[in-house]
Amino acid sequence: MSLTDDVARLRQEAFDEIGRADSPERLNQIQIKYLGRKGAVTAVLKGLKDLALDERKKVGAAANRVRAELEEQIKETLGKLSVAAAGDAFDYTLPGTAPRLGAIHIVNQVIDEACLIFQRMGFAIERGPDIETDYYNFEALNFPPDHPARDMQDTMFVEGNGVLRTHTTPVQARVLETQKPPIKAITPGLCFRNEAISTRSHVAFHQVDGFLVDEGVTMGDLKGALVAFCKAFFGEKVAIRFRPSFFPFTEPSAEVDVSCFLCDGKGCQVCKQTGWLEILGCGMIHPAVLEKAGHDPEKYTGYAFGIGMERPAMLKYRINDIRLFFNNDVRFLKQFC
Repeated sequence: MSLTDDVARLRQEAFDEIGRADSPERLNQIQIKYLGRKGAVTAVLKGLKDLALDERKKVGAAANRVRAELEEQIKETLGKLSVAAAGDAFDYTLPGTAPRLGAIHIVNQVIDEACLIFQRMGFAIERGPDIETDYYNFEALNFPPDHPARDMQDTMFVEGNGVLRTHTTPVQARVLETQKPPIKAITPGLCFRNEAISTRSHVAFHQVDGFLVDEGVTMGDLKGALVAFCKAFFGEKVAIRFRPSFFPFTEPSAEVDVSCFLCDGKGCQVCKQTGWLEILGCGMIHPAVLEKAGHDPEKYTGYAFGIGMERPAMLKYRINDIRLFFNNDVRFLKQFC
């Protein structure tokens, strides 16, 4: 048997042992046995100097080829064994993958901020049902039977003569019936109106209404509370204006505008090119409302206000379309997490 045949035999033996190897440690032993300093293939290469020139070339080429093949096979088998050994094992050195967490919706964040400001002024928080009776939504608040707000174009009615409340002021009527002055409360919640959806209005919206009833309450008290709120919410430099208005449940009544942050007062589609954006309505509680709730309007006076919270949120965060609050687009919402 020639040395070339011996090299071929060594190759087959080595490949057979590599095929039976069941661990990286066993592969290392095989590598040492055949390719180490005293390995079988290494010994053949060292003995080339004792061979005739022609045989040296043949045996040397065969031994070097076998050495390269064994190195490649050992490397490939080691990779397979490493993957199999890892299996489903957890690698504690890898960086952690944080779970995706939910966050408070931007509108709820703004409502919480507004409630906190009023709570610091001494207002309690009161809540009521989303589906109201006609009495509390309209009659208790001095809405005449023929008032336009009773029309189907504005109000969404439900079975059983109920309505989806069009404001959170019905909570005021409920509280006035059950508590005695002094009463100082805010009433946050969801409201509904049958309106065309646009960049500045929606069929669903959130309000934070508030009211104070006591002896000697004046319009000056109302203005002081609302100016303090606007400055705390928008910043000390915000421009504020009061405009005369009308609401059935307040007299006198006013609307409050703040300078449009989106266009810096220059005019845009959200502020209807006026430079101002209405954020709330307010006024002195109508004597008829106090009387219906069982309070003497000659003794007690009060003020009330209602803030639609989407518009202040739009102003504060420079959002130009109210529909973004309701589209559930995660790309938009995650900006406020």
